[in-house]
Amino acid sequence: MTVGAQVRQTVAALKGSQATLRLYAAHSRHEETRSAYRQAFDIVSAVLSDLEKRLQEIEQEEPQYKGN
Repeated sequence: MTVGAQVRQTVAALKGSQATLRLYAAHSRHEETRSAYRQAFDIVSAVLSDLEKRLQEIEQEEPQYKGN
């Protein structure tokens, strides 16, 4: 598996985690729990944003890693 493929796979997993955290936050009864899920969502979003930027860099630097 190429570096590009591994990064794309990680991006997909993080997007799934994001969706799960959003769902848990929406269905939580306690504000403290909801807040914790939102905070985790924000952290995952920041990591995802950085990783997506890095993926673009990888694809520009190494065209063979570009996804289809």
